[in-house]
Amino acid sequence: MSVLSLEKVTLRYAASDSRAAPVLASIDLKIARDEFVVVIGRSGSGKTSLLNLAAGFVAASSGQVCVDGRPVAGPGADRAVVFQDDALYPWLTALDNVAFPLHLRGVARPERLERARSLLNRVGLPDAADRHVWELSGGMRQRVGIARALASDPKFLLMDEPLGALDALTRSRMQGFLLDVWQKSGVGALLITHSIEEALLLATRIIVLAPNPGRIASEIATTFGRDLLTGVSLAEIRSSPAFRRLHDELTALIHAEDEGIAA
Repeated sequence: MSVLSLEKVTLRYAASDSRAAPVLASIDLKIARDEFVVVIGRSGSGKTSLLNLAAGFVAASSGQVCVDGRPVAGPGADRAVVFQDDALYPWLTALDNVAFPLHLRGVARPERLERARSLLNRVGLPDAADRHVWELSGGMRQRVGIARALASDPKFLLMDEPLGALDALTRSRMQGFLLDVWQKSGVGALLITHSIEEALLLATRIIVLAPNPGRIASEIATTFGRDLLTGVSLAEIRSSPAFRRLHDELTALIHAEDEGIAA
């Protein structure tokens, strides 16, 4: 089984100055391909920096990032990234947006369009193929963005607050969609969020980052996402004592960091 690992990773943006304060310090994290790992923490704790390291957008100042034991030297097709801004190309149709990564890899047009249609079907947009970006709702655009990310058949799907700009109802629906995509695609997932409830509903494991410097303060295993996938209702999960207890625990962990800074 594939594993994405950050091994004793420290990140300083002033890479040439070893005295510069680190953004992240001594991060040890492994994500297996059957996991949905959610990272949460207050603003400034280094959540997006952690994702950028995993994606290969930035290099660690010390330590290393590996996929299956091989050091990451930059972005790669084994790690697809989805941002809060869907980053779709407005001059292309939904179908051509999804097919674009395959075009870059030299896949013949008939094959890449066939695969792109299959991916649009997988994300529930079979009728959107010929529509342009401005004709799609926010939730539909994010589905197209996720379909495009899956086009390269990645081992890991890295998501930086992909639902953050959506309204509450659409966001709730998209959370179920993300779980379904994760289960059916077989990718390992790493998601950044500010929402405690979203972390609890999606994660198999929650990573809590503390700031100054960013470091792992706690890891919490959860099963609520798998419960949703087996048919347990959202209302039942939210009202369960276990959900309320973990929600309170995460809230206390994050607020404790804020109080420590204020002191």
